Amino acid sequence: MESGSAAIVGLGITDMTRRRYDVTALDLAAEAVKLALDDCQLPKTQLDGLIVNGNLLSSEVRNNLQDALGLPDLTLLNTMSAGGATAGSMVQYASFAIEAGLASVVALVFADAPLRPASSIANSRYGVPVGPVSGLEGLGRTYGDRGQAAIRYAMAASRHMHLFGTTSEQLGAIAVAQRQWASLSPLAQKRELITLEDHQSSRLIAEPFRLLDCCLTSNGAVAVIMTSAEAAKDRPHSPVFVRGVGQGHPGDPGRSGFDHGVRTGAVAAGRQALQQAEIGLNDVDAVQIYDSFTYTVLVTLEDYGFCAKGEGGPFVSDGRLGVGGSLPCNTGGGQLSGYYAWGFTPLSEAIIQARGTAGERQVADCDHLMVSGSGGFLNYHTTVILSRLEGSRRAVVGHA
Repeated sequence: MESGSAAIVGLGITDMTRRRYDVTALDLAAEAVKLALDDCQLPKTQLDGLIVNGNLLSSEVRNNLQDALGLPDLTLLNTMSAGGATAGSMVQYASFAIEAGLASVVALVFADAPLRPASSIANSRYGVPVGPVSGLEGLGRTYGDRGQAAIRYAMAASRHMHLFGTTSEQLGAIAVAQRQWASLSPLAQKRELITLEDHQSSRLIAEPFRLLDCCLTSNGAVAVIMTSAEAAKDRPHSPVFVRGVGQGHPGDPGRSGFDHGVRTGAVAAGRQALQQAEIGLNDVDAVQIYDSFTYTVLVTLEDYGFCAKGEGGPFVSDGRLGVGGSLPCNTGGGQLSGYYAWGFTPLSEAIIQARGTAGERQVADCDHLMVSGSGGFLNYHTTVILSRLEGSRRAVVGHA
């Protein structure tokens, strides 16, 4: 993929600040695509590519979105799934297709509607499964693993604490910083400021995680429209160029000798993306880090190289990630306080920042943004470098 050959021109985000029980995930997906097309002032007849973020827990929105949208004669159609890492892979795949001439205008879509009225929670996919289980699944549940992601991530965080002395208070500093950003965002579900004391007094979910260490759940959808860099210049908003994409997937987290969750695919993915973009970490103006839990942010920053392995705790606890800090992180509140749309949460906020349309939360001189996606239980990773500059900032302004 040639750096900067593809660009993002449209963004559609449904309202996630309220609980919507009257619509399906397919309805929300169609709504987000319409919003994204309106955003870039393109008719849906211009779409010749559609890539859907497949949900591991639900099959409601897949290639069937083509018919729901009434899109004939697509030249590119796919449903992709690598958990929270999928958004980055979708950006990469669309960039390849656009550069190769296989499609000219591609929509990338995520949608989910897991929230249900209280009366139906027991029958939802997030309720505790009923009925007999067998084999290894049954053994895990006997010892308390009810299938919640929090338990797997908590084990990784506990291992990091054991090896490096990381503390719950340091994880809490991430939650506090992101809530600062969320307080400035009209898109965020949680806008009330919190303190470290609030974090420490929130109830335990899976030790060491407290409630405020865990991401939100949202009914909503996000759609992104991509096209060539040249065609992007004719659209209403400033184009956001895709400067680099990398993937890193460590594989089986259960294999012997593998420090799962302490070292992640962010190492390889981050290196690839930065090399392709021809920039270094010092050129990154803001980071949008996948934050299923606070620990995901900490370990990703370490593996990207912003600090040494094991030094993530002190690194995140000095205020540098929050408003006015030296490394703005998850400037829309992320998934901890903004909204939960898998990898489309950090991707969408990066687009807003690169456009310069973030309002009160806008990062000054925001040229390059590093966007992460983390899937599975820290065993899939993608990194995207987005920029308002078509070429390297070093080449454009001689940045050292």
